[in-house]
Amino acid sequence: MGNRLTQIATRTGDAGTTGLGDNTRVSKNSLRVHAMGDVDELNSNIGVLLCEDMPDGIRSLLVEIQHQLFNLGGELSIPGYELLKPEAVLALDHALEQYNAELPRLAEFILPAGTRAASLAHVCRTVARRAERALVALGNEEALKETPRQYLNRLSDLLFVLSRSLNRHRTDGSVGDDVYWKSERMEKAS
Repeated sequence: MGNRLTQIATRTGDAGTTGLGDNTRVSKNSLRVHAMGDVDELNSNIGVLLCEDMPDGIRSLLVEIQHQLFNLGGELSIPGYELLKPEAVLALDHALEQYNAELPRLAEFILPAGTRAASLAHVCRTVARRAERALVALGNEEALKETPRQYLNRLSDLLFVLSRSLNRHRTDGSVGDDVYWKSERMEKAS
């Protein structure tokens, strides 16, 4: 990767362009920069989520995800470069299987609500979906590796599962539940 930044305010972006890791300059409104920004926003939101109380296993998993998202951002900043490995997707698959196995089956739709940690996980999930859409849009214009798109797809699913797990985690030792959607149609049917 390129040199570490020693000066933050370079003023080189004042004209609406930004430098990529391969020393090319692109518009700050390019699809690549949008994707990089969405991945950065996702990583930042996970940082906020990590400020909450949660089980150690989920905390460790989220910290590893932050490192992988940084790899993904680095890969996006250097066209053609690979930093995010397929093993990272497999790790998310394993975590999905593990945490989903601990949850009751969903019989109803749930709201993105509950504990603060669960709600923040839902925010991360929606940002992950947006980052995935940005990556798909970029992939429609430029050749991209499959791993980043697969990673974001799997990550949004995992964040949904983790939000459910976090709704069950209570600091007082009690067990919580999901917040279910109350559909008028479903209420009339019962």
